[in-house]
This record gives sequence, structure tokens and C-alpha cells, in this order.
Amino acid sequence: MQKEVPDYSRNEDHALFILIRKRDKEAFSMIYQKYHRYLFALALKYLKDTHLAEDAVQHVFVKLWESTRDIHIEINLKNYLYTMTKNYILNFIRDHREMVSLNYVNAQVDVSGQEDIQQAMENRQMQDILYKGIEQLPPQKKEVCKRKLETDDSNQQIAEKMGISVHTVKSHYQESLKLLRGYFENIMMILL
Repeated sequence: MQKEVPDYSRNEDHALFILIRKRDKEAFSMIYQKYHRYLFALALKYLKDTHLAEDAVQHVFVKLWESTRDIHIEINLKNYLYTMTKNYILNFIRDHREMVSLNYVNAQVDVSGQEDIQQAMENRQMQDILYKGIEQLPPQKKEVCKRKLETDDSNQQIAEKMGISVHTVKSHYQESLKLLRGYFENIMMILL
């Protein structure tokens, strides 16, 4: 009999954190993959050096792994990791003021694209949540939503391609929006 492998991608951060406390490396890897880029963007914003930013993120994840048995996260994990990273950055800036100042001077030449990294990542996370919600919809509603999001097709074109009426396309889309609104409300309650 083959051992059933748990699907960590369906678990929320809290469940993953509980698994990390039990020293589950796969759960830790999921958290790392989920938040590495977000924390890197945060560290890069303040440290203005990719190597220093990567060191900051590595420090935070090592600290998380080493201290999970001693910490109890009542707020969401994203906020906890954000705070750990911010504290590391503040301590680093305090201890290496000259190096960070030099990095700031050098970074002024190339700031344009980096300021939007964090916002783009947050938008990407919202888009991922949206698509997870769409995946939970019934098949026709899911297809209508995906066509609305991913193509420039009109309701008439979607109806023709799916072999259903325009009224059905509109109805599926409106019902999907109501279901997705409920899905987002549940996600927000979990995150808060």
C-alpha cells in the first residue's frame, strides 16, 4: 500500500507553521517558496544590495527554522516574517551605517524599477488567490471566468465558443463573482 502524501499547497500558513514546529522540511520549503521573493524585495528596498538582501532573508529563514518550537504565532505568518526581516534590517543598518549609506548613494542611479517590486509581488499574491478561487468554481463558471480574465472575447464570443447562450454566460459570470466575493471574504478572515 502506497503512503498518501499530504498536499501542502492546500494548507494555510498556520497549518504549515504547525508542521514546521514538528520539523517538517516540506512545509518549511513551502513557506520559503511562498515568502522568499516578498522578503527579498523588502530587504533590497532598504539595504540596496542584492547580496545583503539575500543574507537578510537567509538569516530570517534560518532563525524561523531554529526557533519554531519556542514561538507561538497568533498573527499571520507573513506579518511575523515581515517583522523578523525588518528587525534584522534595522539592526544591520545600525551596525553597518557606512556600508548601507554607500549602497544608498550607489542605488540612487538605479531606483526606478525596484520601488514597485513589493507592490507587484503583492498584486501577484492577490492574483494567485483569485485563480485558486476560480479553480474551486463549477466547470462552466470556471471556464467563463477564465475566458473573461484571459481573453478579450465578448460575452457573445464566449457563448459561441462554449456552445451556450449569452444569457448563460452573463448568469455564470455574475454567480461566479458572488462566489468569489465570498471566497475572498473567507481568505481575509483567515489572514486577519
